Amino acid sequence: MKVLKALTAALVAVSISAPSGAEAAARTLKLSLTEAISMARENNSTLKAAKSRVEQAEGRIVESRKSYLPSVTLSENFTRTNDPLNVFGFKLMQTNVNPATDFGPTLNEADPISDFNTSLQLMQPIFNRDGAIGRGMAKKAKVAAEYMTARTEETIELYVSKAYYGMLLARQNITAIDQSIATMQRHSREAEKAYRAGMLPKSDKLSTDVRLAELREQKMMLEDGVREAEDALRVLLNLDGDVTIEPTGSFTVERELPKAEASATRSDLMAMETYRQLAEKQGEMARAARIPRLNAFARADHHTSDFDTDGSSWMVGVNMQWKIFDGMAISGKVQEAKAREREARYSYEAAKSQSVAEVAKALRTMKTAMERITVAGQSLEEARVSLDYIGGQYRTGKAMTFELLMREGAYTYAKMRLNQAKFDYSVARSELEYYGKR
Repeated sequence: MKVLKALTAALVAVSISAPSGAEAAARTLKLSLTEAISMARENNSTLKAAKSRVEQAEGRIVESRKSYLPSVTLSENFTRTNDPLNVFGFKLMQTNVNPATDFGPTLNEADPISDFNTSLQLMQPIFNRDGAIGRGMAKKAKVAAEYMTARTEETIELYVSKAYYGMLLARQNITAIDQSIATMQRHSREAEKAYRAGMLPKSDKLSTDVRLAELREQKMMLEDGVREAEDALRVLLNLDGDVTIEPTGSFTVERELPKAEASATRSDLMAMETYRQLAEKQGEMARAARIPRLNAFARADHHTSDFDTDGSSWMVGVNMQWKIFDGMAISGKVQEAKAREREARYSYEAAKSQSVAEVAKALRTMKTAMERITVAGQSLEEARVSLDYIGGQYRTGKAMTFELLMREGAYTYAKMRLNQAKFDYSVARSELEYYGKR
């Protein structure tokens, strides 16, 4: 019975202290590259900020409706005065004038009067050319913001791909180093036996230990690379720091070089073209400020002093404003808008030319990486055969230690060269998709 109680208590303690299955799964997140990109689209803070700028542009479109919609203002005012002119005016508006008392010697010595005024005002734009142009600009600004948001999403996808491939490269290099460490440990044990038997000098025995230390140091540096890439990926995916990311993908290499070219419809180029059009519209808007504005207005007032007697009045009319001369302000704005339009056009042309160079560079990198993969694969096979041969010779005492170390180093280097070539190919492929059109 005591044993049963003790076992039950131990099980309860373990269940309390051990993390639940959901918590353990939450700490390790297995992701393919496609899943990582999809998560970044949903969670990345930079992308959310870009989408918020689109919402701001939508708000400015709503705001621009003031160029054709009426504005209605309700105001309430209280005034108390003994100014004769205002006293008489308030009495007129309150319909409270008494000819017997208000027109006489005491007119200049009026008693103080209170006035409660409720006013309802309406302003209706009839013709506002610069306001109409401004509304069109607000719509174009939203289009530009949408293009820039799309480019931000593409940029985040590129960063995610680079971080993901960086993790794959470091992890595969760690696997290669682990294999080399296992091989060198086996040879080190054999060297230890040979040294104790007096068949191997101490310097050869120490050289295997030195090589093992070098491999372990390389592994530590690669593990730092994994952590750095994982940190970058966590930031891009907006994940907590205690989440461990485990990539499930691998490097894939296509047999043929893809056909690609620079695209004039790339989202950032389209945004720059839209900004150029916006700058052009700014000049039109500045020139339109010279055209008269026409607005209609209506007003209804209610005046009372004691809420017993009151008066109401109304007023309607049309107002035209024409700015004849503004101290050259409009001319300056037109000149500035023209310069901005030229700047935007030159920036667009420069970016378009740069995109051609970027696509060509990505294609060259891919082509070179494909050739490197072929060469590295052949070198790896040759290094493996050479290492197997020398290893057999070494175990029978027919090969020197330095020969073994040289072959082992060449084999490890060949594996890491192959991994690096695959990484460079994958990154170049992502950059090609980012800079051009496939």
